[in-house]
Amino acid sequence: MLRVEIEESANCLILKLQGRFTGDEADNTRTLMTSYRAGMRLVIDATEITFIDSTGEETLSFFGRFGAEFVAGTSYSLDVCERLHLRLAQSGPPNANTPGTSGTNTNLDRRTHRVRRPLVSN
Repeated sequence: MLRVEIEESANCLILKLQGRFTGDEADNTRTLMTSYRAGMRLVIDATEITFIDSTGEETLSFFGRFGAEFVAGTSYSLDVCERLHLRLAQSGPPNANTPGTSGTNTNLDRRTHRVRRPLVSN
């Protein structure tokens, strides 16, 4: 089962993936790109992914081609990102006051106002 949490601000779209990123669920995640606008920062948090199949890998590569940055807080998610040559996020999403603040690839700054829309697929 896959859970996708969407956080959206004026400058950034974050997709937090949790669970098994496989098959139709991974394919359906591509449709979330409809919320993405040109010039917006796209961040994929892969920290809580427990398994990825070839369809999931193709979807992550698809996001990477759109310039997505990836948060990989576990050895598994880091291995997947390195194997697929995905760009790791070096900072959390910019907030309204400080564009491009520096940080690490662990937790995202969640203090800005965002819309949270959990998407659960069975």
